[in-house]
Parts: sequence; C-alpha cells; structure tokens
Amino acid sequence: MPNKDVVVVGTSAGGIQALRSLIRGLPNDFKAALLVVMHTSPESPGLLSAILQRAGSLRMINPVDGEKVKPGNVYVAPADYHMLVEPGKIRLSRGPKENRFRPAIDPLFRSAAQVYGPRAIGVILTGGLDDGTAGLWAIKQLGGTAIVQDPLDALYPSMPASALLHVNVDYRLPLAEIPSVLVKLTEVEIEEARHLTVPANLDLEVRIAKEDPAIDLDISSRFECSSFTCPDCHGVLLKLEEGGRIRFRCHTGHAYSSDSLLASLTENIEDQLWVTVRAIEESAMLMRHIANHLPDKQQQADEYRRKADEAESRADLIRVAIDKHRELNAERITQPQ
Repeated sequence: MPNKDVVVVGTSAGGIQALRSLIRGLPNDFKAALLVVMHTSPESPGLLSAILQRAGSLRMINPVDGEKVKPGNVYVAPADYHMLVEPGKIRLSRGPKENRFRPAIDPLFRSAAQVYGPRAIGVILTGGLDDGTAGLWAIKQLGGTAIVQDPLDALYPSMPASALLHVNVDYRLPLAEIPSVLVKLTEVEIEEARHLTVPANLDLEVRIAKEDPAIDLDISSRFECSSFTCPDCHGVLLKLEEGGRIRFRCHTGHAYSSDSLLASLTENIEDQLWVTVRAIEESAMLMRHIANHLPDKQQQADEYRRKADEAESRADLIRVAIDKHRELNAERITQPQ
C-alpha cells in the first residue's frame, strides 16, 4: 500500500521565516516530496530556494516544466509561474492569476488533490487574505489530509484563519509541531479510496491553470453570472459555490475568492481616488500660479487663491475617504474558535 508521499505547502506574508522553520524540522530521509508556493512578485529574483537550502538538509529545487517528483526534495514555485503537480512530475504554467497571484496556492493544491487524492497532505501557513482555502478544501474532499498553522502562532493570521473557518482540517498546530506530524503521516501506509471521484469543476479549474482557454471550456454554462466584473480584464465574473463559500472566475480564467476580489476592488478604488487628488491639487497649483501673475488685479488674484484653498480642502476630504475605504480591506484579526 502507498504512503502519503506529496506534501503541498502554501504561504504568503511571513512565509520565509515559517518555511525555514518547517524545513529545519524535517529529516534528510523525509519520505515525501514537498512542493512550496509562496506569493512573490513577477520580478522576484528567485532566491527563495537558496535561502531555504541553508535552513535544512533537504535538497531545494527550482523546478523546470516536466521535473520529476522525488521524495526528500523540496520544489519551490518560480516567480510568475503556477506550479502544479501531475502523475510523477511537475507542470509549470503561465495560466491566469488566481487571487491576484501567480504563483498561487490554490492551483497547486487542486492539482495535488486531483492526482494524489488520499496520498496528498496540504499545509497552510502564515499569510494575508485567503488563498489556499479553496485548494485545501479540495484536498479534504478527495481524502487528503489538511494541516493549518494555528492563527495564534502565525505572524499573519488571515490565511490560516480562513482555512480553519471553511475547511474541516485534520490538524491545527503551532508551526514548531508541524514537522513531526508530517514525518508521522508520511511513514504510515494508507489504503487508497478508490470510490472517490474527482469533481468535474475541479478538473476544469486545473485545466484553466494549465493554460487551457477558459472560454473554450464553456465555463459560462457551468456557473452563474454575477453582477461583478473582473478587475484584471473587466469581463463578467461567474460565481462558483462550494463548501458554503463563494468564489469567482471570468471567461479569461482569472479567479478570485470573495476576500481577494474585495481587496482588488479596494485597491482599484484607492488608485482612482489618488488620481483625483492629484488632479485637484494640480488645479489648485495652477490657480495660485495664475494669481501670482496678476499683480495689478488684486481682487481677481484673491478669487483665484480662494478657489485654490477650496480645492485643497476637497483634496483633503478625499484623502480621508481613502483612509476610510482602506479599512474595508484591513487584516482580519478574529480567530475561529
């Protein structure tokens, strides 16, 4: 009988420190492959594997497309590529962003659930918002094991708190205890659950992450149209419901959780408001410039200065509105019981 031989790990803010601690606690004869996604910018120099190599004895690999998956290796998703797992190998993809990121956690976790089922272990560590929740839910649905860092122990608690809220996890642990649990889980033989069927929607989402065009997959016939538009491409967002959660996808394939969609809309609104502030302040500067060049028309110059003062007051009100609107996307601090 097989053992649990694939561990997928997702993290974001605070992730380097958490990953170093996790890897430091694993033995050099660890019996599973470890695949790691940490949110990075597209311009990231790709130093994460080198940083993690100094943390422990496991071999760190920057995988190429088609790289074989072997026990005892740690595969780190490269910048600007989704990393997915196929039978015995890794697939790298420039598929559409999910939850505003590429690499994103959910595509890796879904692919691990699809391919390995009960042999997969999903681990969610520190991070903001909720990427990874949908993927961890998929792992549980297909018989895998779900481990979440205790939010009280996480530098950034939102990501593990979301997973705990929406997924019936197997282990809620402080970071220091996760390595020993992983060792125990990967050393026990399991009986594969042959009756589990991979949901059609999960297959579809994995295909989209692998760059199959979403519009060719006729996703509009599978999901309900929402009232919202995609912040990336401005197409109509379709609504997906699973496990009591609502997510969104557009015809291009961009995917959002409710929280990540709110975060993106909040940032877009903030950007637009700052453009408005700049325009108002430029108009105030111009009015003062005009006033300063009317030395012989004092009354007219004073009127320009009065209007400039009013414009600057309006700009200050918009600055206050920006701060208030930003609170909509503030880090969640409420912990599930």
